[in-house]
Amino acid sequence: MIIKQLLAFAAVVMLASLVVSVNGSNFAFYKLSLTWPNSVCKITTCKVPIPTYFTIHGLWPTLSTGKPVPPYDPVSNKCNRNPISPDNIVGELAPIRDKLDKKWPNLWLHKTNVDFWKIQWQHHGMCSDYPRDPLDYFRDTLDLAQSKRFDPFKALGVQPSDQTPHLLDTLLKNVKKNFGAYPQITCSMPKKGILLLKEIRFCLKRTKKTPPSVVQDCPTTFGDQCTNPLTDYVLLRATPTIFGLHNVTSDLLAST
Repeated sequence: MIIKQLLAFAAVVMLASLVVSVNGSNFAFYKLSLTWPNSVCKITTCKVPIPTYFTIHGLWPTLSTGKPVPPYDPVSNKCNRNPISPDNIVGELAPIRDKLDKKWPNLWLHKTNVDFWKIQWQHHGMCSDYPRDPLDYFRDTLDLAQSKRFDPFKALGVQPSDQTPHLLDTLLKNVKKNFGAYPQITCSMPKKGILLLKEIRFCLKRTKKTPPSVVQDCPTTFGDQCTNPLTDYVLLRATPTIFGLHNVTSDLLAST
């Protein structure tokens, strides 16, 4: 009898923990993810001209563990009540469409910018603190990404170069010094033995006010092809990488 009661209690506790997670109470911070196009693009697969500045990948609600908040699902993850669907955001974004096209483009040749924005809204915006306000979600992300405070070059303390690799640990420490918190840096490896800085992600605490503004250390400071900050040397290339054909879809949608 006692064993059955204990098992029943454990089941209730497990169910409660699942509900807490689904309802987003572990949603602790945002990641502002910025992409360096030269590290993910090939001329044969990316739109031209390739941007010569960091573009926006997204503003991602993130759990305290560093994992992304799961996408909205009306059954398994009803994180917000009746969020606007991806198909209904395009008209809402009309006032900032020109800015989005420039700063938040889809780099892949065979997808439109609108396709990219819909994916970002579906995967992240619907479970953010802006579920009924896509205009403010995208506009606030634009404002963060365009502010001097979140300038990747200033934070990294380096400029693009085709010849100068940088120790990943040095880049992370530069950002900690210049920005005030450790970022997450991800890399791509278009050719064996060559690591390219693909994205830099700044972490911002979730507060009652939007947009998020309080920076914090990212719980995971490197990822993708970057595996060891003490041995990995990373290039921030000044020109597009042309190591052969490479489908960038996986690069652009990684960690969406």
